[in-house]
Amino acid sequence: MDVSLFDYELPVERIAQEPAEPRDASRLLVLDRARGAREDVRFSDLPRWLREGDCLVVNESRVIPARFLGALERDGRPVEILMLRPLDGGRWEALVRPGKRCGLGAQVTLAGGAARATVIERRALGARVVEIEAPWPVDELIERHGLPPLPPYIERHDAPRLEDWERYQTVYATAKGSVAAPTAGLHFTQALLDRLGAAGVEVHRVTLHVGAGTFRPIRAAAVEEHRLEPEAAEIPAATADAVNRGRAEGRRIIAVGTTTTRTLEWAADEGGRVRTRCGGADLFIYPGYRFRVVDALVTNFHLPRSTLLLLVAAFAGRDRVLDAYRHAVALGYRFYSYGDAMLIL
Repeated sequence: MDVSLFDYELPVERIAQEPAEPRDASRLLVLDRARGAREDVRFSDLPRWLREGDCLVVNESRVIPARFLGALERDGRPVEILMLRPLDGGRWEALVRPGKRCGLGAQVTLAGGAARATVIERRALGARVVEIEAPWPVDELIERHGLPPLPPYIERHDAPRLEDWERYQTVYATAKGSVAAPTAGLHFTQALLDRLGAAGVEVHRVTLHVGAGTFRPIRAAAVEEHRLEPEAAEIPAATADAVNRGRAEGRRIIAVGTTTTRTLEWAADEGGRVRTRCGGADLFIYPGYRFRVVDALVTNFHLPRSTLLLLVAAFAGRDRVLDAYRHAVALGYRFYSYGDAMLIL
């Protein structure tokens, strides 16, 4: 399957630079994947399409301020480091840009000179292993001096504003570990969650820590040749039990986001029974995949040729999804992380 089949035209002015205020004021495109019917509403209208007994599953991963803007010690030239995941002995796997400046042994000053990262290993797909020297544990260094890892299509990604610390985070985020937000959840307010709970909608949690694999582009010409890097995921027993009980009783399982969808499907057996599971989720979902668990999906509008768009196309059909995207572009919907949302039924 050619990856170019998942391309579309997006005017640059449709890329959201600001989140909606309040969160649930964002627009919502409701798509019925069986009939192809569409409706344009607000995210605050979501309770109209959810019903008593539905299991709404969210990803409770919390974004860490994993981005550093540093400088090469030898000449002061700027370097960006995105800390991906901890390894042993104060070492971290990281993305370092520009990579050509940062060969083995390169030293980068961080935190205004209070810390140093030394490149000690090259890894596949542009990753590096860095060794951190700092007066604090690395987790504390990140919390003290890291920046929210806003994506590069947000123009202020080098200088996030104070409000980005809150808005590039879901209201239910608790488990630290993501280096990008699970963006479908950004539209929920606590008041909206309370309304859903009062209407009898169950809310359950999983964890998938978003890593570089989620936003890394597909470089292979054929979709099937792409491999998704494992990301730390966990399905707690309470969530597995609730989802299995809901499916057995004929109730809907509604995933908030592609990360939640991948986590549930990764943890399911052939019959669709979700198992308690903890490990590296590497399930790559693209058209032709048979969904075992998820009945409906809340999701944002995703980049062309991305693994996220392929998952949505697998769920609702490529032609139907791309037609919905064209509709959204024509009606002025806002795209990507701080943009608007879809509910696919």
